[in-house]
Amino acid sequence: MNHTNELKRAIRDVPDFPKKGILFKDITTLLAKGKLFRNAVDDIVDRYKRKKIDCVVAVESRGFIFGSAIAYKLGAGLVPVRKKGKLPYRTIQATYALEYGTDVLEMHEDALQPGSRVLIVDDLLATGGTAKAAGDLVKRLGGRLVGYAFLIELGFLNGRKNLDGSPVQALIKY
Repeated sequence: MNHTNELKRAIRDVPDFPKKGILFKDITTLLAKGKLFRNAVDDIVDRYKRKKIDCVVAVESRGFIFGSAIAYKLGAGLVPVRKKGKLPYRTIQATYALEYGTDVLEMHEDALQPGSRVLIVDDLLATGGTAKAAGDLVKRLGGRLVGYAFLIELGFLNGRKNLDGSPVQALIKY
């Protein structure tokens, strides 16, 4: 079942956060309502339950919230992708562009088995830099990228074009 409008109404707009001119989409108001959080997870899971997902790769930090629940419902493993220096074991890295400068994401070097069917999950697709970096890590470890799943897509930022034509699903589009 599609709950898009109900989910969209539950998201709070916060003007000028984290800086002037940005309209931040605050999902904490959706997460606080158990039924809506469940509906969001279920709507994403419904799109992937027949795709034989072996592993959900969740991107720090709000991606962990959705990724954990989605992995559980799919019976899949969960792999966290974190900012540089946060994982305790040997890692591989991907650098991605920010508005001003770059940042680095890491994944444990043994996080995926070659050929694993992987779904990358995050809360929001903006320019696609973070998601692409996560996808690059999956591919470097030999994972088969089934697609990307997001709660929200900011379509006006054209992030999909940076994801190498991989399937992208977003419940809510602005």
